[in-house]
Amino acid sequence: MSQRWKQRPPGSNWGEFGTDDQRGRMNLVTPEKVLQGVAEVRTGRRFCLSLPLDYPGGSAINPRRRPPRRFATARSGRVNFNFLLSGENPLHTDVVCDDGVLLWLQYSTQWDSFAHVGSQFDADGDGVAETVFYNGWRAGEHIVAPSHAEVSPWGCYEGSEAKRLGIENMAESCMQGRAVMIDLHAHFGRCRRAVGYDDLMRVMAADKVEVETGDMVCFYTGWGDVIMEMRREVDTKKLDAAYLGLDGRDDKLLQWVTDSGAAALISDNYAVELLPARELAGQHPAMPLHEHCLFKLGVHLGEIWYLTELAQWLRANGRNRFLLTAPPLRLPGAVGSPATPVATV
Repeated sequence: MSQRWKQRPPGSNWGEFGTDDQRGRMNLVTPEKVLQGVAEVRTGRRFCLSLPLDYPGGSAINPRRRPPRRFATARSGRVNFNFLLSGENPLHTDVVCDDGVLLWLQYSTQWDSFAHVGSQFDADGDGVAETVFYNGWRAGEHIVAPSHAEVSPWGCYEGSEAKRLGIENMAESCMQGRAVMIDLHAHFGRCRRAVGYDDLMRVMAADKVEVETGDMVCFYTGWGDVIMEMRREVDTKKLDAAYLGLDGRDDKLLQWVTDSGAAALISDNYAVELLPARELAGQHPAMPLHEHCLFKLGVHLGEIWYLTELAQWLRANGRNRFLLTAPPLRLPGAVGSPATPVATV
């Protein structure tokens, strides 16, 4: 047993992939699982599953996350955009554009790393809860916060780093394999609803959907359609009225996630689960599905994806499985990442 912890949270799989594991259930996406995904490719048609990364627009959904800020680099004291190299050497005919971007990594279509959400749990058995993350990696030692309180010009605190569980571990696993679509929107329409275990089983039975160990599971809710319709002018009331998400307070649903062997859960909505979750008496997680997946099981969450065209095509063609290729940025120490996933059918 790992020296980092003496007891693990109830229902967790800490240590099952090794005491130093940082990939969680992506370990279940084996070469055989990738071949299962490849076997689902019959037409060669591809779907982009990312929103434009400047969507949803503004910061109304989450005031801590901002749209990308793009800028041109500087060259020879001038803007390095439509830059004539003849200005540096009259014999050169090249025209150059070079730019940069400041990204809030979880603003738009994104992956959560296991360092995104931890919990207060008595992992060392001394009777006092400490802040820990998946597989017992500790805050302060492995998930480092800034040592000062100065806000940068961008409105952020600099110096944070996930020395363990960063998004690079996910990138290095390559994030390619078989995925399964569960079309919640076809059954519930555009509404605010917490989808529990019984709801989910009825949908899966009606659409003949089966989830097997190592599959990545996508939930199409239609929330991303509302985002696209708003054209970066966010109406939070409309979004809330269309917020269809999993019920993280449903213990049977959480047990299904455990038993299914799913390697990742993905949705076109804000958090995969419906937030805010129902309040409970006593201490409890505000984001119960996040705690169950990121903290206990090592199941990555993909949020605010664009699933519309793929879901519609799969339904029209009587299918629900496809090859998913969706690596995040290989950015060491980051706790989340934008992605441009591709589905191939």
